[in-house]
Amino acid sequence: MIITKTKEEIELMRESALIVSKTLGMLAAEIKPGVTTLHLDKLAEDFIRDHGAEPGFLGMYDFPNSLCMSPNAQVVHGIPNEKPLEDGDIISIDCGALKNDFYGDHAYTFEIGEVAQETRELLKATKESLYEGIREFKNGNRVGDVAYAIQKYTEDRGYGVVRELVGHGLGRKMHEAPNMPNYGKRGRGKKFKEGMVVAIEPMINLGTHRIKQLPDGWTILTADGKPSAHFEHDVALINGKPELLSTFSYIYAALGIESDEEDEFKTQVYD
Repeated sequence: MIITKTKEEIELMRESALIVSKTLGMLAAEIKPGVTTLHLDKLAEDFIRDHGAEPGFLGMYDFPNSLCMSPNAQVVHGIPNEKPLEDGDIISIDCGALKNDFYGDHAYTFEIGEVAQETRELLKATKESLYEGIREFKNGNRVGDVAYAIQKYTEDRGYGVVRELVGHGLGRKMHEAPNMPNYGKRGRGKKFKEGMVVAIEPMINLGTHRIKQLPDGWTILTADGKPSAHFEHDVALINGKPELLSTFSYIYAALGIESDEEDEFKTQVYD
């Protein structure tokens, strides 16, 4: 069942989403060669708690950490460890926070040092496909419209769209209805309703769309060992249009990047 939110609840969800956004912005300044993902995980846990929230992933389904940290060929659900990051790596960081009984859930794939051009192009296309999908999250549309937009944008560029992992509704639970796949057909699936909040999150591979899982029961890898990218926003349907509750602006401020990519999806100004 789809659970729509009131305007007041959406504002509480914005608080949770922005704690995640600020956490990712803090991490952006710390990600560099030689740093371990376990160190970054500890920084994130402390930051989230210092901002009056609880780490959303820690202990969920028995996950052992606060961040899912997935470098290179890892798609999602990587477990932080003591292996140092290296120049040329990429790393997807997926972060959740729980505040005021509502979750925020937000992800970004970072470049570390000099990354291969074809990998940089994958990241660019994956992030652009996220916004292609968000544009379709509007009054009168259905889940398949978002899914089709992401799939077409990425497959037209030769990339593989992960099938087994999807976005989702968001609220008092981390995973609510509806599922939000990144592949599908226009006009199919649940119809969007005013007050819905969803996490849209394309997971796109440089090569095959096929994946496999490590024996740890969590880490998902591309089947061919090629890199994978993952970007995620929390989006509310307000007055029939998509509005971002999360933002990459804190990341961009830390990295010195200027961008207007979010402007069409937000009414709020973030300090």
